[in-house]
Amino acid sequence: MILGYLEKLNDAKTIDEVWDHHVSAMAHYGFDRLLYGFTRFRTSNSFGDRQDILLLSNHSAEFIQEFVDSEMYFHAPMVKWAAENVGACSWRWIERNREHLTPEEIKVLDFNRRMGVTAGYSVSFKDISSRAKGAIGLVAKPGLTQEDVDIIWARHGRMIVQMNNVAHLKMTHLPYSTQRRPLTDRQREVLEWVGEGKTSQDIATIMGVSMATVEKHLRLARIALDVETSAQAVLKASIQNQIFVLPR
Repeated sequence: MILGYLEKLNDAKTIDEVWDHHVSAMAHYGFDRLLYGFTRFRTSNSFGDRQDILLLSNHSAEFIQEFVDSEMYFHAPMVKWAAENVGACSWRWIERNREHLTPEEIKVLDFNRRMGVTAGYSVSFKDISSRAKGAIGLVAKPGLTQEDVDIIWARHGRMIVQMNNVAHLKMTHLPYSTQRRPLTDRQREVLEWVGEGKTSQDIATIMGVSMATVEKHLRLARIALDVETSAQAVLKASIQNQIFVLPR
């Protein structure tokens, strides 16, 4: 199974392809709902702007609306663990530390219980940047207890961790956008030339268009990326692997 998993992952051209393949692979081990998050804009007390966080999940719309859109995850015990640690952790950790949980964290646990999110594991990834952080929550299928999950992990945990590590690395090296408006090919091209140190006049000459057209593309790119300057647009687009990419 693992060789086929890696081959398909290697051939994936988009994050959606990686995600769909990974969701299927984790279901094979008993984890049918996943929640993945990644940011390159973490600070000492936050994960950065919500719009800059890449979030992927196959949870129900009801769960996502409450847990993600309402930012309940800020108070989730295992999210807190993932932010402070690297590696894998059984959700048994919650019971062992229950007496230290805040009222807000208890509220998250009550919500999870109502949604059938009661057993699982969390994997927190090691990143090379102090501002980057990625983690994934693996939720066990209904009917499985935490004891069942820990038995599965004892047998396959090392394999599951490495599969998640590889999927994480693959996704963070593919183009992604956390904004509603993806960059157009022209917006991407002008940002690439700005990244090369070219002026608007240089870019106009290279592309065979007017300076006004170049400025328009830059303005729309800044809007799409939700930044104020073209330099910020280049940085953010580069971080999200949206520029200097090969055509699919």
